[in-house]
Amino acid sequence: MDRPASPRLDPKTAFLTDPAAQNLCAVFAEAGFRALFVGGCVRNAIMSVPISDIDIATDATPDQIIQLCTNAGFRCIPTGIEHGTVTVVAKDHPFEVTTFRKDVETDGRRAVVAFASDVADDARRRDFTMNALYADAEGVITDPVGGLKDAYARCVRFIDDAGQRIREDYLRTLRYFRFSAQYADPTGGWDAEALAGISENLDGLETLSAERVGSEFMKLLSAPDPSPAIAVMHQTGVLARLLPGADPTFLGPLVHLEHLASAEADPLTRLAALGGDAVEDRLRLSRRDRRHLESVRTLSMSSDTAKAIGHLGGEEAGRGAVLLKAAYAGTPIDDVVMRQVDDGAKAVFPISAKDLPHRSGAALGTELKRLKQLWLASDLTKSKDVLLAS
Repeated sequence: MDRPASPRLDPKTAFLTDPAAQNLCAVFAEAGFRALFVGGCVRNAIMSVPISDIDIATDATPDQIIQLCTNAGFRCIPTGIEHGTVTVVAKDHPFEVTTFRKDVETDGRRAVVAFASDVADDARRRDFTMNALYADAEGVITDPVGGLKDAYARCVRFIDDAGQRIREDYLRTLRYFRFSAQYADPTGGWDAEALAGISENLDGLETLSAERVGSEFMKLLSAPDPSPAIAVMHQTGVLARLLPGADPTFLGPLVHLEHLASAEADPLTRLAALGGDAVEDRLRLSRRDRRHLESVRTLSMSSDTAKAIGHLGGEEAGRGAVLLKAAYAGTPIDDVVMRQVDDGAKAVFPISAKDLPHRSGAALGTELKRLKQLWLASDLTKSKDVLLAS
């Protein structure tokens, strides 16, 4: 990616042309405060990646944010006011506005912060250089820690000392791999200082809550291709600490098959490919996700056809199971097989209890089960009459 002559965003960048965002910045500027777009929205704009949330950093205190924005007719929600964050709703658009901060004390899980007036202090408490980029309402970039060159190079690098950044919040180890999977140039290699800092601070991973690890891990598995990052996690010992027993062997083949079959990535199918002990509890999965994961696991080990798997698991879990089954076997797959799964998911078993009037109770259930097994074994082709005559 070519770097522009001056550190300025493309004037067509979404938040530079958004009236709500511009009006909000103007409120602070007219009161003598700075209002800078920060973090992901700036990083993604530089990398030409779609922008989702728009965050703003300011030297105004939370009380001043609320007063200024309320007077301007915006709605203010104190979503994280103890940490300096106020959600400001301008023209139905929510913006997280946060006072510049600096760390006072950290314990590896959470930080005690103080408000700051210097953007450089705010930048140095962040994790990666590419996340410490700021832009004003005209798109002029402020780069306190050298993140601009890393963003253009698609290099995920910790700010200053990697080990220190990790000890401030051990989740940053997992975030490093997630951001590498999402944003890094795979031909650029891995940052040696980052990997050294990660390897030297493995013990801290055990202090993290299952909720935080689970949320970050699922984001990582949702990346276009998380397999290189997961492989390095395995090599550094991170994967064994977070998911004992997990093995990345089948993840790469699964991702390859997803591409061949034009299938949407399913992080839970990818998690099933990794395996591991008590994964559901270690990542604190929801009930729905637990059921989905178990369905993919079970069906991927079955001898059923693609149509039968689709019927038993539904479209989403069925697709995942068929892909994982192929990854285990090392066999090719295409979108034709995916359509068979979808057809199976839509298919309706032609027999119901009213078709067996002479059976009831356990005997009825046993017969329905027997007939359904025959139907599944026929690749869902046997008709009601053929089944009833069986």
